[in-house]
Amino acid sequence: SSILGSFCFFAQFTISANKKHKMKLLCVLVLSCSFAVQAFGVSSDPALSRKSALVQPTAFHKKEVVAKNSPLFRDPAVVRGGAVPGWNAYTEALDKKPLITKAMTSLVGWALGDLLAQMFIVGGPIDWKRFFTLSFFGFIWHGPTGHYFYNWLDRKIPGTSGKVVALKVGIDQAIWCPIFMTVFFTYLGLANGDAFNVIGNKIKNDLLPACQGSWKVWIFVHAINFKFIPTKYRLIYINSIQIAFNMFLSMIGSKK
Repeated sequence: SSILGSFCFFAQFTISANKKHKMKLLCVLVLSCSFAVQAFGVSSDPALSRKSALVQPTAFHKKEVVAKNSPLFRDPAVVRGGAVPGWNAYTEALDKKPLITKAMTSLVGWALGDLLAQMFIVGGPIDWKRFFTLSFFGFIWHGPTGHYFYNWLDRKIPGTSGKVVALKVGIDQAIWCPIFMTVFFTYLGLANGDAFNVIGNKIKNDLLPACQGSWKVWIFVHAINFKFIPTKYRLIYINSIQIAFNMFLSMIGSKK
């Protein structure tokens, strides 16, 4: 991490002002690569480290020991989640505390969506009020309502046939999407201290464009969602896609 920090500091110090936003993107990509490499990292358990240090491979079995000690062959029983650290813990949390886990999942998704929108689309200093407002919306509304809505939908309309999937996508986009967008604009208006007539005009002007933007993305995304994704994993799948869509929402929601 110290090497990455030095890299980012040196890069930002040496480049000209008109290229800073490009370097921010490069730093994000470098950090992402480091996290991906870490996903295949060796366990930091001191006992395992000492045990590995005691192994002195001979010429006859050196290749075998190197392969077993390679980061790509770490013991999935030692690091939970196999090649994805924490995945088993996340799955366990979904089983034990599904509501708060999905709320936190949406908090992260909305936080990343707005942060990336501000860094690479809006530019300039970060609007922390907007950032925390949208992050809290993910936590207080998107996660909990998504938990109850998709559980209800899967319970009422079970199955993954083409007809069932089409029906679920239709309900989601024709009924749930306008409700969601209306709550979204109302929440932002109240958070900004807008009068109800201002909020009403915002909904009147931007509800249809927001829904049309949703239909261009989420009909296809939810077709995959309802066909292949188990119910308890729906929100993490949605949030992984929605990071990009939240950039769109954060822009349209902040439009005057």
